[in-house]
Amino acid sequence: MASAARDLRYARRPAVDGSLAYDLDWAVRQRELEHAGERRRERETVQERPRERAVPQVRAREHVSLFAVAGMAAVIVLSVLVLMNYVQLTVLSSDTVALKSQLETLQTENVVLTAQYEQMFDLTAVKEAAEAAGMSKPGSSQISYVDLSEGDSAVVYRQEEPSVLSRLLTSLHHGVYAVTEYFN
Repeated sequence: MASAARDLRYARRPAVDGSLAYDLDWAVRQRELEHAGERRRERETVQERPRERAVPQVRAREHVSLFAVAGMAAVIVLSVLVLMNYVQLTVLSSDTVALKSQLETLQTENVVLTAQYEQMFDLTAVKEAAEAAGMSKPGSSQISYVDLSEGDSAVVYRQEEPSVLSRLLTSLHHGVYAVTEYFN
């Protein structure tokens, strides 16, 4: 039987045409030619498989780009800065409104005080207020005049020469003062 199989393998081979290499696909092609046109046989018994539980599919872990993280951080920081600037703008706007109302109040008060000031320096009102306080114009006996027609003069007094001990104490005092000023 082995010899029959050997004969079948080599019996239908074409003559060598210059190459003695084995044709490894020859048996496969021969079997396909013999069974050409036949239907494949399938197993007739179908076994029921037990139902499998649905297992959730887990995606493979994806790597996050460093640039994406840095970009998101930059967006978050800039958003916070914009919000802080809006808060500062709101505070400054409310301060401006408060200062404008205070300015209007102060301008009104300025008009009132200016009118009172001008009224205070009305000479008739000042004279009446002075007379009501018991003041009167000075008499001729109460007036005195200073005569500055003579030349100016000044007297300079010489100071005594300090002793050696006082000069030594003065220079020591200046030295201590300079050192304390340097370290302060």
